[in-house]
Amino acid sequence: MRTVLPEPLRPLGELAQNLRWSWHNETRELFQSVDPEGWRAAAGDPVRLLGAVSKDRLIALAKDRRFLRRLGTAVEDLHDYLGNPRWYQGAAEAGELPSAIAYFSPEFGITAALPQYSGGLGILAGDHLKAASDLGVPLIGVGLLYRHGYFRQSLSRDGWQQEHYPVLDPNELPLSLLRDEDDGPVLITLDLPGGRSLRAHVWLARVGRVPLLLLDSDVEENHPNERDVTDRLYGGGSEHRLLQEMLLGIGGVRAVRTYCALTGHPAPEVFHTNEGHAGFLGLERIRELAADGEGLDFDSALEAVRAGTVFTTHTPVPAGIDRFDRELVARHLGDDGELRGVDVQRVLELGMETYSGGDPNVFNMAVMGLRLAQRANGVSTLHGGVSREMFAGLWPGFDPEEVPITSITNGVHAPTWVAPEVFRLGARQAGAQNAEDAMTTGLADTWESVFRIPDAAIWELRGELREQLVREVRRRVRASWRQRGAGSAELGWVDGVLDPDVLTIGFARRVPSYKRLTLMLRDQDRLMELLLHPARPIQIVVAGKAHPADDSGKRLVQELVRFADDPRVRHRIVFLPDYDMAMAQHLYPGCDVWLNNPLRPLEACGTSGMKAALNGCLNLSVLDGWWEEWFDGNNGWAIPTADGFGAAGDPDRRDDIEAAALYDLIENQVAPRFYDRGAPGLPVRWIEMVRHTLSTLGPKVLAGRMVREYVTRLYAPAARAHRLAGGGESVELAAWKRRVREQWPLVGVDHVETGASVGGSPELGTTLTLRVQVALGGLEPGDVDVQVVSGRVDESDRIADPTVVSLKPGGRPDLEGRWLYEGPLALDRTGPFGYTVRVLPMHRLLASVAELGLIAVPPEATGMTAGVLR
Repeated sequence: MRTVLPEPLRPLGELAQNLRWSWHNETRELFQSVDPEGWRAAAGDPVRLLGAVSKDRLIALAKDRRFLRRLGTAVEDLHDYLGNPRWYQGAAEAGELPSAIAYFSPEFGITAALPQYSGGLGILAGDHLKAASDLGVPLIGVGLLYRHGYFRQSLSRDGWQQEHYPVLDPNELPLSLLRDEDDGPVLITLDLPGGRSLRAHVWLARVGRVPLLLLDSDVEENHPNERDVTDRLYGGGSEHRLLQEMLLGIGGVRAVRTYCALTGHPAPEVFHTNEGHAGFLGLERIRELAADGEGLDFDSALEAVRAGTVFTTHTPVPAGIDRFDRELVARHLGDDGELRGVDVQRVLELGMETYSGGDPNVFNMAVMGLRLAQRANGVSTLHGGVSREMFAGLWPGFDPEEVPITSITNGVHAPTWVAPEVFRLGARQAGAQNAEDAMTTGLADTWESVFRIPDAAIWELRGELREQLVREVRRRVRASWRQRGAGSAELGWVDGVLDPDVLTIGFARRVPSYKRLTLMLRDQDRLMELLLHPARPIQIVVAGKAHPADDSGKRLVQELVRFADDPRVRHRIVFLPDYDMAMAQHLYPGCDVWLNNPLRPLEACGTSGMKAALNGCLNLSVLDGWWEEWFDGNNGWAIPTADGFGAAGDPDRRDDIEAAALYDLIENQVAPRFYDRGAPGLPVRWIEMVRHTLSTLGPKVLAGRMVREYVTRLYAPAARAHRLAGGGESVELAAWKRRVREQWPLVGVDHVETGASVGGSPELGTTLTLRVQVALGGLEPGDVDVQVVSGRVDESDRIADPTVVSLKPGGRPDLEGRWLYEGPLALDRTGPFGYTVRVLPMHRLLASVAELGLIAVPPEATGMTAGVLR
């Protein structure tokens, strides 16, 4: 039952149904004024609020001219936001930009009122959609609607994590059911083995300008087993997960096609796969091209799909990748299941681990994602390097540096994560519009205006935010202890939990082992000394969920909770259960220091520290993810790492060393800096670090910057490639690749010689003449690029930081069919210098020289081997 609003208040329903309210303070304040008590009871959810507000209050508001003026202004502002051109529409490359992009993710963290996320992947996806909306990027989000969402977390009396799965009613969420021309609910259908079907409705969430389509299998037409496919996020066994990912990828493409047909939204030219979970979308698009309409062969359809696909990996370890049994995949995607008419053996090859150490009996979703996408990226500079190492086996013969996986460092959506008090301070200094523009597009000159904010104003703000956090923590600690069975008489101590004048450190993460929730507990006596220091005490707020199936993670939570329960320190360290977006929006602004201590380099990016930084919080972190990229010595502290004691060495010793370094930093640098007060009673040097953090990190850590990079570096090139492939080029490219792969065993570098140097003996600044004889088999010079790779030689006899120059063919082939290539070799480095020659496939439609995984080098070359990507 939805509330029927009086006619003058009908616009409230429009505001509530567009999730822009989740990051637009004026709209949230308007809803709060409807019923302040009801707003708190509804946990800041306008849909719940409007469902509970009394009829008398609605009648009164419908006659309140002041409220109606505010309502009219809010609706007018929303219409202006939705309808007027933004950055994307005015971009210099507008003619080359894609008409639309479909963005697929297994989870989306938009707001706590729509709990369809578990951690960083979902929060990142939500921020991506919001930033795209702010910039006017024509994105369509695609995900699943989980009727139980992720789990809610509570604690037993002895501190053991307990999970609860409340049922979500889509009719009580800010969603609407996608309906067809006859006003019936749209039904997406997938075929399953044995003649069964998996059907799903499509729910629509409005994320500003961006539509988010969420597929829901809880429909009456389904068998009970199929109704439960979208029951829980990351729940169930292998087949259950496979069905979820089939519905997300295959069903998601069909939902996008239906949505565009019904609404007139431009069809996507680019498909972005956020992690491997959604990788099946490429198979559905191959089926469309191979079986419907154009009727391309598999290889040609594959090239057309690859051209317009972007794949983002967030995983720094192979264990984080979904892998399914090949026979299970074959059964569901064969002729008795989905994708009829598509060669299932070709499909299985896409997910096969063909590299050394791979398992030929599994289907790897990340491997398929990379093979189905012409463009791929990691989520920080360091993670890009880790990903190139991890997936290098897919491009045999190439050094990891040339593996075609780039990086775009994640960002966070500032309007979501910056406290209203922080925004108001910036607006007073730079103007409201400039402050808003700075948070959405990252105008650096506006961020520099923080240098003009007085020290006293910054410190007063930090104190206000810390006090708000203390009040929120006490409320949550009391509620948690009541859930654990404590009575009111036992909880008098809660009123003394945390002190608004004490240095406050925050740590809130998911709880896999590599994030090391309990590193701070390695030396509990030392930690107690820091917490209870008579002159420079610290206090710590901790939150995080362990996966329901991860008992080792639950033991880490219990260990932390038991320490925090100790009466000696429970006023200085707390564990807050049920970490979610609503809690995070209090934690980031209220903490002075944000702690992050993963095992390096296993943190792909780690965006929580970015959100903290935008609120004037300083980072204390291992140099991993984004922090390794942007730490400059003045925006926080770097925890030294003992990389030599990794998994192959002594991990316990490593933890001991790094925990000791953490304690030393807090005791000798962080706490003294916080408590070092000048004459006016202000920590001047601390405030300087806060100001430096805001001005230098502010423009960098924004999701707006991230999405702009995706548009210019990945989406626009993918759109251009898609248009070429759609014009029949994919058929030609597929035929060319077949011919190159057939002939490549005959390609080789037969002879290399250097002529006399130009200018005398070989020394710095001289140039040698290089002559190379190359066998091309049945290929032509236009099919290959013959390159000389040169540079300084490192200790392992490998060329470091190489220079690559293409050689030119001369004349015709000799009697043995070999081609002569010539070119200069510049000796531009001092010290040991080396060079080698290689032959690579070359075609104007390739996005990378390594795309085919083919390379030919002289027989004596070491460290390089020829290989074929299959």
